[in-house]
Amino acid sequence: MNESSECSTNAHKDHEHHKNEHPMNDASKTESVERKGGDDSSQLPPGEPSEIAEMKKKIQELEAQVKEKEAKYLYLYADFDNFKKRSIKERSDLIKFGWEPVAREMVQNLDNLELALAHIPPSTDKNLADGLKMILNQLLSSLQRQGVQPIESLEKVFDPNLHEAVGQEESDFPSGTITKEHTRGYTLHGRLLRPARVVISGGRSSDTETK
Repeated sequence: MNESSECSTNAHKDHEHHKNEHPMNDASKTESVERKGGDDSSQLPPGEPSEIAEMKKKIQELEAQVKEKEAKYLYLYADFDNFKKRSIKERSDLIKFGWEPVAREMVQNLDNLELALAHIPPSTDKNLADGLKMILNQLLSSLQRQGVQPIESLEKVFDPNLHEAVGQEESDFPSGTITKEHTRGYTLHGRLLRPARVVISGGRSSDTETK
């Protein structure tokens, strides 16, 4: 009877001990879990902000390099485009004006042929004279097709860019007007090939005395 009571009492104590022990363990576990969970949500992986800053810096450096290379490319492209245009112009000028010395000699031969026709004797065979005139016209036409153009001077106002004055005389023309042409001038594609040698008017003598 006493042994049975004692066993029952010991069993009851063990049950109470285990009952009180379990809540403490659960609370401890909950606290541990909450602590771990809090740590996971509140802390960032170490070094992450510095990595982002480094990436932003690298992006800025790359953008600056791209802009610099783009500026160099645009400069080189513009320089090459100017070089190409300059080369085309130089080639065109070479084609137009490369034979300028030859053209100058040819207009000199043209002068000689005109001078010969102007002083041909009246007794010269008409067919011969007509043939020389035809050759003169053909030569002039050939030069004109190659860009050689005669300068019209008579009764024009003297232009130092086109004319060379070799004399002055009194005349009814206004002062500075070309009255005579000693040698015809020519241009080559608009550029002066040879100036015209001319005589210009000095006005009337009465106008000169009045002045």
